[in-house]
Amino acid sequence: MNWKLDEAQQKLPEVIDAITSEPQLIFKQDKLVAAIVEPHLFQEFLAWHQQQKVSSVADAFAELRQLCVEENYILETPARCNDRHIPFAEE
Repeated sequence: MNWKLDEAQQKLPEVIDAITSEPQLIFKQDKLVAAIVEPHLFQEFLAWHQQQKVSSVADAFAELRQLCVEENYILETPARCNDRHIPFAEE
């Protein structure tokens, strides 16, 4: 069911009781500002959301740096060579 924010505030117990049948959507000036759902549905969402998080390359390097610190290991980075041929840079 859809509720206006003021109405939902005044009838909060009724809104909470209604979540057993369907999520309760709360609007402020025709904009969805909140959704009230059953706790188990929210827990399922949190679990799904956690699974969807994808690590970036930056995250992998941050983890690698942390492991190096913990193991007292130094990653040696070779010096850059500027004499390499870069074909796509030619005009």
